Amino acid sequence: MSALSKVVRAGVGRKRVQTLVMVLTTMMSVTACILATGLLVAAQGPYQRSFTAQHGAHLNVLYDPAKASPAQLAATAGAPGVTASSGPYPALTVQAHAGTDTKVPPPGSPLPPMTLVGRAQDGPMDGLRITTGRWVAGPGEVVFLDGHSPLAVGDSMQFPDLPGKPVLKVVGLASSVSWSADGWIAPEQVAGLTAPGTVPAAQYLYRFAHAGTDAEVTADRAALAAAVPGGALARVTSYRPAQEAANRTASTFVPFVTAFGVLGLAMSVLIIGVVVSGAVGAATRRIGILKALGFTPAQVARAYVGQALIPAGVGTALGVLGGNLLSVPVLGLAHKALRGGLLGIPLWVDVVVAVVALAAVAGTALVPALRAGRLRTVEALAVGRAGTGTGGAADRGRSARRGGTDGRVARGRELIGRLPVPRAFSLGLATPLNRPARSVTTAAAVALGTIGVTLSVGLTLSLGAFQDGLTAGRSDQVLVEVPFDGSTPVDHVDEAAVAKAIEARPGVRAWYSSAPSTAVPAGSTSRSQVVAFSGDTSRSGYQLVSGRWFQGPGEIVVGATFLRANQAKVGDTIALTDHGRSVPTKITGEILATDDMVFVDRATLAPLGNTVHTEASSFHIDLTPGTDAHAYADALDEAVSPMGLTAEPGGQHISIVMLAMNTLAVTLTVLLSVVAGLGVLNTVLLDTRERVHDLGVLKALGMSPRQTVGMVLTSVCGSGLVAGLIGVPLGILVHHAVMPAMARAAGVGVPEADLTVFDLSVVGPLILGGLVLALLGAALPATWAARTRTVTALRTE
Repeated sequence: MSALSKVVRAGVGRKRVQTLVMVLTTMMSVTACILATGLLVAAQGPYQRSFTAQHGAHLNVLYDPAKASPAQLAATAGAPGVTASSGPYPALTVQAHAGTDTKVPPPGSPLPPMTLVGRAQDGPMDGLRITTGRWVAGPGEVVFLDGHSPLAVGDSMQFPDLPGKPVLKVVGLASSVSWSADGWIAPEQVAGLTAPGTVPAAQYLYRFAHAGTDAEVTADRAALAAAVPGGALARVTSYRPAQEAANRTASTFVPFVTAFGVLGLAMSVLIIGVVVSGAVGAATRRIGILKALGFTPAQVARAYVGQALIPAGVGTALGVLGGNLLSVPVLGLAHKALRGGLLGIPLWVDVVVAVVALAAVAGTALVPALRAGRLRTVEALAVGRAGTGTGGAADRGRSARRGGTDGRVARGRELIGRLPVPRAFSLGLATPLNRPARSVTTAAAVALGTIGVTLSVGLTLSLGAFQDGLTAGRSDQVLVEVPFDGSTPVDHVDEAAVAKAIEARPGVRAWYSSAPSTAVPAGSTSRSQVVAFSGDTSRSGYQLVSGRWFQGPGEIVVGATFLRANQAKVGDTIALTDHGRSVPTKITGEILATDDMVFVDRATLAPLGNTVHTEASSFHIDLTPGTDAHAYADALDEAVSPMGLTAEPGGQHISIVMLAMNTLAVTLTVLLSVVAGLGVLNTVLLDTRERVHDLGVLKALGMSPRQTVGMVLTSVCGSGLVAGLIGVPLGILVHHAVMPAMARAAGVGVPEADLTVFDLSVVGPLILGGLVLALLGAALPATWAARTRTVTALRTE
């Protein structure tokens, strides 16, 4: 073993605490970087990766077997542009009811019409991936499309109108990149679900040479229609809506993951720089000894770069392992939210992050290492022997070189000494003046951690409010509605009787009704859904992105999708038409909605004269504080059930996308906070060890362990408070940039109420969070300083 290798090993082994801090700091930094990079990679085209892996279909087609022979259907595999096909699979469009063991929806409630296909899990095209539960083992079981299932795993549905009244149990949920069906059953189950006098449709799946745009998909559909007799094409479903939805969701992850990644990288560089430069600065006397023994400047520089790279290498290896382990639950949640993408960290991400981390450590260590190599032997021995305490030879030497700087430091100490605080606290407050550059760097790291915490808190609050706005129509305290199943078993809703039943029970604060309408915007090519309201909508929970809510007849509010599709803006006038009649309306506001929605006062539709199609189908009730929603709903349900309606408590709908984002933000924030805390720990540890002789003198003069702890903790209070005062406003600015970017990626705007979530009750604790973060980082060095014996401290220089 060479002499240089012995020096490196001795330096690493002698400073165990400092080595441990560097290992932990590098480990946390690499873990955060791997996780953030992995998420960014996962958010880039997740749908296309899943489409390729699961052999997705560009079109899935239901044919009427009565209008085309099996041979004609099989011949469609040779239609122009078709590169692959599979089928036929028997497909049924059925109307089921919730089973007796189902809680939501209530037993017997009609479920939406659904298409069930009899097929195996795997096949030449559209391979299905089980996300929850298992695949069907035989008749009596069904697997639903994940994200579109009306029932949970374990629930059942029944078919009272079919012979034998068959029952199917939900045994699993599966993902289909093509959205080829609502659910899948065993092929032998098809006969039992086929109504007398009907035959199942034949489903075929196709891939085409060109299907990247809507126009190309339309051309592909026309090619299939031309290959079969007229009317044989019963229904065609494109993969494009699934692709657009997945890509839109993936795009919302990019802004906030990028923000956390940049914060983590900047913090890691700062902390590693403090650790490495502190290690070299604390070993000045050792450098002098090495030079006296004949080590060249280059050897000294290599020795200290090596001492930095060894613990950094261990930390990097542990960080790569930790990042991959942590990615299992985190990327799993993101995979479910994105409906595709990565389930693990790619090897190249591990390699790139590790190389960049080690290069950052080497580059950061090289500067102080070269400076150490250039120190003259006598100067290094003199400075190292004198220490860094006030009044030593080193201080006098530095004072001579820096001129008036030490004078300003002395005046600063004098001003701090006049503060009306105990002497131990004033000594602690003056400590950062000994190493101002180091203190500023550490404060910057804490400020970055505070920015991350502020961003995480802001995103959590904003996303929660955002989700409330998107689900406003379903989150009322009590909801009365017609069990809509496509056939509308209720011929007429007696709105006056429902209103009387609602108001007859105490605890109602406000209520309104909503009704789907057949009216459409004139000249619109989009699929706008017009919903008419009546009653008190002031507590509806719908959020406005811009403009105002409609205030009477002739006014409407619309979603961003409508504005984009029709190239309209708030203030424009459009006409609503129905059965040849029209009524002009003015757009007064843009509502928060991801769908193509148009909201209007029911009185606006009166001139259309088609009141049958504007009959209320749901009643939304807001209760006074303290009213039991479940008891009110149960009592109201007894009154409205004879009318064919149901009354149920509303509920908050948890979005898997919002849950994934919040989980990712919290995970990354915890990692950044730990890195910031380790940076503070290292700084305080260096300061305490550099001033250990002074600490012994203070203990000899009567400073108690409690006072010692107070002095050390106080030394970081100023930095922590300044970091909070700087970090929180910057975090708010980052939040105000990230949140709108996420909303734009989702194709919507951000209501002002969802953006301005930082009131005094939030900002105050966040500012103090920087102080708390600094105090937590300083806790261990403070305890170590308090336990150091006076004699030991006096003997240590």
